[in-house]
Amino acid sequence: MNTPDRTLYEVNLRQFSPEGTFDAFREHLPRLAELGVGILWLMPIHPIGVLHRKGSLGSYYAATDYMAVNPEFGSEDDLRELVDAAHGLGMAVILDWVANHTAWDHVWTRSHPERFRAGPEGGFVPPNPDWTDVIGLDYDEPSTRRAMTDAMLHWVRACRIDGFRCDVAELVPADFWRAAIAELRAERPQFMLAEGEREWLYEAGFDATYGWNFAASIEAAAAGGRAAVVRDHVERDRARLAEAGVGAFRMHFTTNHDWNSWETLAVDRFGPAWELATVLTFTLPGMPLIYSGQEAGLDQRLDFFEKDLITWRADPAADLYRRLCALKRSEPALGHGAGEGTLEFIELEGARAVLAFRRSSGSSEVLVLVNFSADRSPIDASATPEGSHYVDLHGFPAGVPKWLDAWEAVVLRRVR
Repeated sequence: MNTPDRTLYEVNLRQFSPEGTFDAFREHLPRLAELGVGILWLMPIHPIGVLHRKGSLGSYYAATDYMAVNPEFGSEDDLRELVDAAHGLGMAVILDWVANHTAWDHVWTRSHPERFRAGPEGGFVPPNPDWTDVIGLDYDEPSTRRAMTDAMLHWVRACRIDGFRCDVAELVPADFWRAAIAELRAERPQFMLAEGEREWLYEAGFDATYGWNFAASIEAAAAGGRAAVVRDHVERDRARLAEAGVGAFRMHFTTNHDWNSWETLAVDRFGPAWELATVLTFTLPGMPLIYSGQEAGLDQRLDFFEKDLITWRADPAADLYRRLCALKRSEPALGHGAGEGTLEFIELEGARAVLAFRRSSGSSEVLVLVNFSADRSPIDASATPEGSHYVDLHGFPAGVPKWLDAWEAVVLRRVR
């Protein structure tokens, strides 16, 4: 699947509405399409294990049957209707897929126990001591590979699923992914996202991997007022991706379900740099992610094992996301993957805290300046492009500013 201008949106179905169903979520599709979302990522949709369950509702990532839908969410027909409705609005849909482990009471534990890893004393074992609600699968067993591939194919065929976000993908053998992804793409174009950063994931067939360290570089730059931290990370990472092959790219984010539930809120992680961090996820090379509720100013750490509704309200974040999604859609310069625009960092003398760069593709050009500082920073206009006419994110004529205010982000689009 070609995705150079798409924005990804992670759907936490349980917390999205009081009903927590596919049907209830479907009511939000027009709003998300208007926001500019290009791909919906549904967190795991399968029935959740009861044995050794954490909390009263359990983890999405502890499935009991890859071929079934969690009845709390609805039916397979409901999922199919959701996917069809999303397609009708121009959005693709991918499923979160947990190929590394299952719940203790997965149907295979009774029908095919040989598909699971055994501990030193026999019996099933968690893949990680902290993951006490799940048990690891054994990919040395050929039937595990065939059954897993067939389960993924089922959803592609039955519901026209457009791809998968693959949980802890680095813990599953590369040769499994390579074979499975080839079969999936023989059925239908697929967008494949791996939770991981290693370069071998691209060779195995994945389109994108996580940009964990991208977010960390923004945090470090904001903490120290040194924009070079982000520039240096991006340059090193682009060199790594170039070795991985044409079209390799990262997914960038300010939060996701793991960070929100287990670490901290995006607004707390980045502090006053949250807005500029958001701007960078959309304007530096990569696919941007919006997590459920961020457009409503998500200010709660959603409980992972219980019902914990998102508070939906009007928030300025929605307008920011709307304008950034539209910019990414309209400007080929901001493309990612094989259609990626060029990136040029601009040196600004005496502006240690300012990151400035230009993205270009043909006649499309976007200029970005961000200030990683609580102080105003001067801008040397002579270092920025001459003879260009720009508009800002609101579409108003604008020039390169002489100063950037504290934590300010300026995005300028060249008039074509």
